[in-house]
Amino acid sequence: MRKAGIVVMVIQGLMGSLAFTNKEFVIASVAKQSRTMPFSLRLPRYGRDDKRGTNIDTNNWPSKFGFGRAANQTEIAAWDIDIRPDGKGLPVGQGSVHEGRAIYIQKCVACHGEKSIGQVNAKTLGPALIGDTILKVKEKTIGNYWPYATTLFDYIRRAMPYPQPGSLSNTEIYSLTAYLLNVNHVTADTVQNASSLPKIIMPARKLFVFDDRRGGSEVK
Repeated sequence: MRKAGIVVMVIQGLMGSLAFTNKEFVIASVAKQSRTMPFSLRLPRYGRDDKRGTNIDTNNWPSKFGFGRAANQTEIAAWDIDIRPDGKGLPVGQGSVHEGRAIYIQKCVACHGEKSIGQVNAKTLGPALIGDTILKVKEKTIGNYWPYATTLFDYIRRAMPYPQPGSLSNTEIYSLTAYLLNVNHVTADTVQNASSLPKIIMPARKLFVFDDRRGGSEVK
């Protein structure tokens, strides 16, 4: 039992040191080192900075371990795809309702169905996306719940279609956005692009309010 207790102490000590330094390490190297060095040196070693009142790591870990590399601008741009409600971040391109319907039937209808809420006879894998702008049904759809049209583009771009997220071109996403807005009775049969999409006033926007509470008596 004594040996087991010592092993636990060594492991906890090593993990505590690594958590404190927050740096990468090679497990095999640490394990080998712990077998060869004296027991007293296997435990975390910290000094004390009396001026700052904090512990100082005295294990002499290198500042870098040489793993990885800095991401280039192309790699960063591939992940930097967030779109704000005001349209900032929307890419160049455009799409029509007619093109969007064809894409929807090909890549979306299998999960979301082609008909609106209340007309779907079978359970679909995903929620129905077509509904009335008037809040007559409890199910939340694009037309009766979403506050910003730009969110539709952003979500399709990130997560759809389910089997292959990120596979759609900007033109395809603009087309799907135009079709879904049209079939939900939000817009007419128009072309959508980075200029027109942020200008759309969604029917449910007025139902969303900003939380401007400050933590005082106004919080209920």
